[in-house]
Amino acid sequence: MIHPPHHWPDSEIFEDLFVLELANNHQGSLERGLRIVTSFSRIVRFNNVKAAIKLQLRDVDAFIHKDFRARSDIRYIKRTLDTRLSKTEYATLASAIRRAGCIPMATPFDEVSVELCVELGIDLIKIASSDINDWLLIEKIAATNKPVIVSTGGSSLKDVDDLVKFFNRRQIPLAINHCVSLYPSADHELELNQIDFLRRRYPLNTIGFSTHEHGDWQTSIAIAYAKGARTFERHIDLADSEELSPYCSLPPQIDQWFKAHKRVVAMCGAPGTQKRLPPAREIAYLDTLVRGVYARRALAQGHALSDEDVYLAIPLQKGQLSCRELMRGELLLRAAAADEPIMIDMIDSPYAENEQLKALIYQRGL
Repeated sequence: MIHPPHHWPDSEIFEDLFVLELANNHQGSLERGLRIVTSFSRIVRFNNVKAAIKLQLRDVDAFIHKDFRARSDIRYIKRTLDTRLSKTEYATLASAIRRAGCIPMATPFDEVSVELCVELGIDLIKIASSDINDWLLIEKIAATNKPVIVSTGGSSLKDVDDLVKFFNRRQIPLAINHCVSLYPSADHELELNQIDFLRRRYPLNTIGFSTHEHGDWQTSIAIAYAKGARTFERHIDLADSEELSPYCSLPPQIDQWFKAHKRVVAMCGAPGTQKRLPPAREIAYLDTLVRGVYARRALAQGHALSDEDVYLAIPLQKGQLSCRELMRGELLLRAAAADEPIMIDMIDSPYAENEQLKALIYQRGL
């Protein structure tokens, strides 16, 4: 169990945060990237949620070795080269994200791109699963002192422990996303019980869920939230792409995703760290099922009540003692007829002296 020195207010940015991964789906076109931002920010606004739109940043000329730049048979290299944007174009995207009411976020894959994050005023930085033990990059990211989210796909336990200790010692807010780095992921590959493990091991860090499954936008987020995940990530794209990946979500699917989250939040109710407060409607309903105290036979004034003198039955009437307040030995202040309800004002009891309790007893029942 990894304990940071204390919790930080900046970490509140992770709570109920949705990260929409733009990746390279702009396809090297600023215009297409802006259309993606516009389309998804509308869904964010309509659902009134907190969302970041995340870019991927690479210093392409340094990131890919010069001897391999012509290798069109290596898909990752070709895609990186084909989708590169200029610094000015990234600045335009970051500004558009901010103007649209979303949080600008980025995954930098090299040290120069971390500097670009600072230059662009990026609010949140992501460490990709592949970089969870790239310490040159991690140290550069930590130097920005910005809140960080890390995905744990394919990592070892030591990798995660070391990273959490590193950021906690520097008091830099860190959220830890459970992630399976399979694109796309099948339902049986989601491993959602890992959220339980991460919450137990890192109790003062926000735990999230980064997902790449391709057939469901409701069930997994409901399970993840119920297990305690509080930040969520999916890849996004538009339907006009010939290269649409099966793990990407379209605007209507993200709308379903947001609405599923709202439903599960309502279903889960109060935080699991404390006892919930039942609503008045629920208490009123349960009060109708509580048994009231009735005289079994005629009882004289001054009689001390025993189990044989009363019986319990519904309905409970306003002002009547219930099974919750019945105490053996109460003295009757006035006589009671057979089958008459025993009222709070008819007994000499500590309950009868508590005006607040008496008011509650007179408000409940029929």
